[in-house]
Amino acid sequence: MTALLEVLRLMFWLGCTAFGGPAAHIAMLRQAVVIKRKWLSDQEFLDYLAIVQLIPGPNSTELVMHVALKQAGWRGLWLGGAAFIVPAASITLGFAVLYQQFGTTAIAKGILMGIKPVVIAVIIQAISGLLRPALKTSNHSGLAILAFLGYLSGINELVLLLVLTAVFLLWSWYKKLLTLEPISTGILFLLFLKIGATLYGSGYVLIAYLKNEFLTRGWLSESQLLTAVAIGQLTPGPVFSSATFVGYQIAGFSGALVATLGIFLPAFVLVWLTNPLVQRLRTLAWTARVLDSFNAITIGLMCAVTALLFRDAIQNVPTALILIISSVGLVRFQINSTWLITFGALIGVILV
Repeated sequence: MTALLEVLRLMFWLGCTAFGGPAAHIAMLRQAVVIKRKWLSDQEFLDYLAIVQLIPGPNSTELVMHVALKQAGWRGLWLGGAAFIVPAASITLGFAVLYQQFGTTAIAKGILMGIKPVVIAVIIQAISGLLRPALKTSNHSGLAILAFLGYLSGINELVLLLVLTAVFLLWSWYKKLLTLEPISTGILFLLFLKIGATLYGSGYVLIAYLKNEFLTRGWLSESQLLTAVAIGQLTPGPVFSSATFVGYQIAGFSGALVATLGIFLPAFVLVWLTNPLVQRLRTLAWTARVLDSFNAITIGLMCAVTALLFRDAIQNVPTALILIISSVGLVRFQINSTWLITFGALIGVILV
């Protein structure tokens, strides 16, 4: 019970404070469970991160669920996952209500402007800590570089994972041979259930799915769609909480509830099913090589996402200064990222 309570406290706290989308969530989760609490090693963390890349749904939320399941069993999976999701969905619902009445505000734009550089600093710190366990050899470094370049070129991340891993395995086996070495709420629920069960990649891909399902049907305006995604970025926790906003716009409170349940339910089921595979994959030589290749490619993808976020977040001198101050605070003084995000948000509001 003590382990479950600790998981609930941590996941609820992250759900309230993990601003900035999947890459930032992964960074903050690693800081909490690898660096601070020692629940996992960096290798275990990377293995879970590799697995969630291969299943549909919100990757960072599924990573939270894997950690909760390992630490506190099946109760940790369901309750810990809910503890991470509910705060973001609740805050997003509040924004949805305010949006219908007041629309977008300059304050919200200022908060976003101030938070983004801090998020970049948090992600960079996480990547720097994962480089050593992920990039074990020059081959792994090459995979990371190829993944980085491929993602920036517009190649789908799942394609990169599968193709680059296949190439890596073939090369490894080749070298082994050479060296001789061994709109109704019901319909709304089903639509979001389909999205949650089929969306590969991060929450950033969600905008395309929402556009196809709701914008083309005329159930959502483009302004509402863009605001939903912006709110998902602005609020802590999973970006998939944008579904709460969309559900509310379409069918009020009941719509918000079924949309949230529908989009997150597949993640719980998939994590429950795949979690036992992680340790087994690490015990076999060839599947361990698969995990190692996934880990290296994931680092490359994280770097690519960070580069794109950097371009969007650092647009002037104030945002550059926020990034520098946040980086120094994280690395030199080990300031909690929550305080830095609060600092960035306040500066953003002041500058608007």
